[in-house]
Amino acid sequence: MSDSTTAHPRLLQPLNLGFTTLRNRVMMGSMHTGLEDRFYNYSKLAAYFRERAKGGVGLIVTGGISPNRQGWLLPFGGTLNSIFDVHNHRKVTEAVHAEGGKILMQILHSGRYGYQPFVVSASAVKSPISMFKPRALTERGIQSTIRAYVRCAKLAQKAGYDGVEIMGSEGYLLNQFLCTRTNQRTDAYGGSIENRMRLPVEIVRQVRAAVGPNFILMYRHSVLDLVEGGNSWPEVVQVAQALEAAGVTLFNTGIGWHEARTPTIVTSVPRAAFASVAARLKQSVKVPVIASNRINMPDEAEALIASGSVDMVSMARPFLADADWVNKVAAGRVDEINTCIGCNQACLDHTFANQRASCLVNPRAGHETELVYRKAQHKKRIAVVGAGPAGLSAATVAAECGHDVTLFDSSDRVGGQFNIAMQVPGKEEFAQTLRYFARRLAITGVRLQLGQRVTRAQLLAQGYDDVVLATGIVPRTPRIPGVDRTNVVSYLDVLQRKVVPGPRVAIIGAGGIGFDVGEFLLHDPAVALPLSIEHWCHEWGVDLQAQADGGLVPAEPAKPYRQLFLLQRKTTRVGAGLGKTSGWVHRAVLQRNGVQMLSGVEYIRIDDAGLHVTVNGEPRVLAVDHVVLCAGQESLTELLPPADAPSAAGAPRFHTIGGAALASELDAKRAIREGAVLAASL
Repeated sequence: MSDSTTAHPRLLQPLNLGFTTLRNRVMMGSMHTGLEDRFYNYSKLAAYFRERAKGGVGLIVTGGISPNRQGWLLPFGGTLNSIFDVHNHRKVTEAVHAEGGKILMQILHSGRYGYQPFVVSASAVKSPISMFKPRALTERGIQSTIRAYVRCAKLAQKAGYDGVEIMGSEGYLLNQFLCTRTNQRTDAYGGSIENRMRLPVEIVRQVRAAVGPNFILMYRHSVLDLVEGGNSWPEVVQVAQALEAAGVTLFNTGIGWHEARTPTIVTSVPRAAFASVAARLKQSVKVPVIASNRINMPDEAEALIASGSVDMVSMARPFLADADWVNKVAAGRVDEINTCIGCNQACLDHTFANQRASCLVNPRAGHETELVYRKAQHKKRIAVVGAGPAGLSAATVAAECGHDVTLFDSSDRVGGQFNIAMQVPGKEEFAQTLRYFARRLAITGVRLQLGQRVTRAQLLAQGYDDVVLATGIVPRTPRIPGVDRTNVVSYLDVLQRKVVPGPRVAIIGAGGIGFDVGEFLLHDPAVALPLSIEHWCHEWGVDLQAQADGGLVPAEPAKPYRQLFLLQRKTTRVGAGLGKTSGWVHRAVLQRNGVQMLSGVEYIRIDDAGLHVTVNGEPRVLAVDHVVLCAGQESLTELLPPADAPSAAGAPRFHTIGGAALASELDAKRAIREGAVLAASL
């Protein structure tokens, strides 16, 4: 695969680990899918990993598997502590090996992060992300935990895994022992760093002794904790060198605890933002080091390997988005990569909601055996109206299945709401999805008819078998006296830059669109997007040199560009409906920029004095220059035949997807999935 003619030769170069060789420098990092937790889903899990191995990835790491009951993430979560579990895991390893890949099983003990009543930790310090307070492990309990890790690793070897990854980052159990934030012990496992690292070092030493020298033992090491009470850089290095001496084959790098108030993987984090920290670790150890977090395209990955900064790159979510990522790079088809946009909506948000993980831009992820794009037995003529995410998904999947597809849109370009969303700071990656779909349209042979508004009569006259309405939405205008004033504008006018609001703005509606508009209006247009790594670190208080413990320093956010008021009728917390793993980031951005977020608002009128409201019954006048309406939207279904209209012989079947089917809140995840599912069923 290391073709010298490729534009990414170092990335595709094999990595010799001494006793085994990885076929390239690309690793699919651990991503919990939910399939690991139930034995009856292992055939689906095997199909999921088989596609990624077939796609060319050099090394795969499973989602976290617990070594014992205390380490469960969830009640009865994925565990390997019995010979009876081996059979199911062999389905996974055999599927990967059949495609020439290698796979490690991640051993993950959740510690105080477990959502179950048996949780344990270094000390009895409750985490902010679980309702259960942990019990401090006794020294006897520590020895039992070490034996559980060793047993788990030996069973993984028996199940055919090429090695294990021991999870020592992200704030899980071993990280909890390593840091004074959670380790308040006074025995041999607390106090000095030599004591705090005793548990992970002993686990690695005993696992290596049990599995022998020819078994990959990767350790995911927390190189930047991003929490108070995190480790200093000298401690990070000291731990790594001790782990290396104990038998580690290679180091994967972890960034930030799950409870950290610094984003590490959302789309607003610059690409490869933390790679320099992995590069610093490489200077202090002799075994290979892997960079992780927000590496999603081959140019950045190639640059890291070519410079000698790191030995491999880890990408988890990019392989949800595109199982063929590596093969496309090797074939020079980078423009065909379905890029991970870092949205978290279908992967991590699903994981933390105890749902099966998938991918917003690739709904087949995690559903490989259920959502199958088979060639249709009967070729149909299909019209798709609307070239937003739903329509693009439906059109390309239908064409891939062998249908004759025409895609209509009144705009002069494809993309719909994504063209608007990618104007928001931190959402520039959305442009990659449109680049991907544009390429898919060309490859699958979809006929494009842009810049014209098609009518129902035209659709009926052209002999289509099916008409898919992906026509989207129109913004709703609330009934407020004065809403027709010239200083009252739609969010579309703002994000399309048709209107430049003044220095004081009220935003009516605090859903996802309201937050997007808020971030757009706070951004100084003189500052180029996307933000540089240096600028982003200042905004969030991140010290990539890790001179401060945990890598945290005081944030230096830019001065707010406007004064904003974000308003909602609901009495719940503003932003409560945003995604679990990314919503807090959006709230934090608005809070540090002084945005007044008000709930329980009733809108009285808009006049020369501004916006008159009551807030929880108290009257207020917001003296603003503009009012931006983000008060919901309505489905655009004018092309749908009347429900009581008789069905003519030979008339097409009409279907609605995306915003045209449900406009209560714009949802690209649902839109793309509905388009794919419908198209696969036609």
